[in-house]
Amino acid sequence: MDTYLAIASRREVRNYADRPLPDDVVHRILDAGRLSGSSQNKQRWEFVLVRDKQALAEAVYAPENVQNAQLVVAIAGEAAPFDVGRAAQNMLLAAWNEGVGASPNGVKDPDRAAEVAGGGPVKMVLTFGYPEKPRDPQSLTAEEWSARAKRKSFDEVVRRA
Repeated sequence: MDTYLAIASRREVRNYADRPLPDDVVHRILDAGRLSGSSQNKQRWEFVLVRDKQALAEAVYAPENVQNAQLVVAIAGEAAPFDVGRAAQNMLLAAWNEGVGASPNGVKDPDRAAEVAGGGPVKMVLTFGYPEKPRDPQSLTAEEWSARAKRKSFDEVVRRA
């Protein structure tokens, strides 16, 4: 898929189909995070594949996303927020390229999240799965997807100084 089309067509997916993700797709999603740039290339993160979804669901703001996901990844460690965001966005876009929906989730109970993830602080939780309601990114152009996005207009967020 064209990168701009992937960016323009991607939306948060919170309802997942009951269909497992193939191992090669999971690997690509995680490797996209690994390949992300980070401050001084220190990569101060771990991508924890969480098995106990119910326990982690208690520690996030939108528990249903975690409970229904086929893959739950806790980004843990000492990475700066900017670096966590870069890794997360890489994983979200790599997933969408494979037809996999995803959503980020904030941590409301840091101690519980760290306990479930088995160690360091959990900075963000990502959930993945095939969308319950599939979307065909190729059905529209990137410009058409962009026009449909529920976002501020281009002129509202871009200015010259």
